[in-house]
Amino acid sequence: MITVILTIHIIIAVALVGTILLQRSEGGGLGIGGGGQGGGFMTARGTANLLTRTTALLAAAFFVTSIVLAILANNTTSAPSIVDEVLEETSKIPAIPTVPTDQ
Repeated sequence: MITVILTIHIIIAVALVGTILLQRSEGGGLGIGGGGQGGGFMTARGTANLLTRTTALLAAAFFVTSIVLAILANNTTSAPSIVDEVLEETSKIPAIPTVPTDQ
């Protein structure tokens, strides 16, 4: 279960980075139709809105998968530490009976 969610989390992270890098700081968004041309598949404003919404959805999905992974990691039982193992072993060793010695 954790492996599946972790894989989805990594895919979302890569998509989020790619989406952020596609955006222009001036709000042009991919520069489609650059130079003030009116034609094309999408206008600069439409592209910016699409990328903004996509970034918001990917960010929300990233936070959700982060929280789910944190909850799942907290619920799994981890192996005891070496110190705990040594303490358990020493508690299982029977005490050596002492025999009084006569002088």
